Amino acid sequence: QVQLVESGGGLVQAGGSLRLSCAASGRIWTMGWFRQAPGKEREFVAAVSWSGSNTYYADSVKGRFTISRDNAKNMVYLQMSSLKPEDTAVYYCAAKVGAYSPYPNSYDYWGQGTQVTVSS
Repeated sequence: QVQLVESGGGLVQAGGSLRLSCAASGRIWTMGWFRQAPGKEREFVAAVSWSGSNTYYADSVKGRFTISRDNAKNMVYLQMSSLKPEDTAVYYCAAKVGAYSPYPNSYDYWGQGTQVTVSS
């Protein structure tokens, strides 16, 4: 069983930066970040392979967000820069066995989410 706990969310002005962290208990595999805005479906943001050598991004965040991981600490991070009001959402950390996927229902474990609010 894997437990995931996100932290680092908050309120930031447009153009600002935030770093989200995800602490994992137990062995973790492919890790992803997803987000869900009110009234919208949960959407893929970024993912990183077990080794950290492969990263994947949604087009909407490419060039602004960076996902990374530290396996020695069982931590995954999402560095978010040049934030926009449309980035406002609850951000979720997720883990899955096997290869990368952008589909939420392919992930096996989820954190409780952390709110990110970007003001204009």
